[in-house]
Amino acid sequence: MDILLKPIVTEKMTMQGESLNRYGFIVDKRANKIQIKNAIEEMYGVSVEDVNTMRYLGKKKSRYTKSGIVQGRANSFKKAVVTLADGEKIDFYSNI
Repeated sequence: MDILLKPIVTEKMTMQGESLNRYGFIVDKRANKIQIKNAIEEMYGVSVEDVNTMRYLGKKKSRYTKSGIVQGRANSFKKAVVTLADGEKIDFYSNI
């Protein structure tokens, strides 16, 4: 099971990373906090102090087109916000 799916690189999470040392990730829905902590420590080589998780239900979406109403659903996902120890940092742009 691949636990870390992708990092959240938004303006809000970038500001939290700079000021509060917190970083966000989209994770597997079945992963628990201990698995998330171990995956981040292994992948980035940092020490994790705290993990907060949130589950989001996919929203129903509909739009009106020439051929009629198209309905669907956005995917549901789980988000993890990780607080690192003082002095630790994750640089998402280092390997670009």
